Amino acid sequence: QVQLVESGGGLVQAGGSLKLTCVGSGTIISINFMGWYRQPPGKQRELVATMTSGGTINYADSVKGRFTMSRDDANNNVYLQMNSLQPEDTGVYYCYVLTTWNNYWGQGTQVTVSS
Repeated sequence: QVQLVESGGGLVQAGGSLKLTCVGSGTIISINFMGWYRQPPGKQRELVATMTSGGTINYADSVKGRFTMSRDDANNNVYLQMNSLQPEDTGVYYCYVLTTWNNYWGQGTQVTVSS
């Protein structure tokens, strides 16, 4: 059974940094797309960064130049390095994987940025 588990969230002051990790367990094959999403308090879930199977990365305009998505295929890990964090980056961050046959979400990790 495939599971995605995020970690690395926490409380940080504005201007600080966090690195989120998403670890995939089980056998995940034919990945088409991976992504990080977030859900700010009282708002809908929104896209933060995506990566295709070929390695093309796209970022939401609000995080460009501050966040970096990367992956470690050998360990089924996906990362999100977040720098220059701002209070508006506060939310629950989710890892997402889309394969040819299925899609998976992690349980989320809370990121809180204080001003």
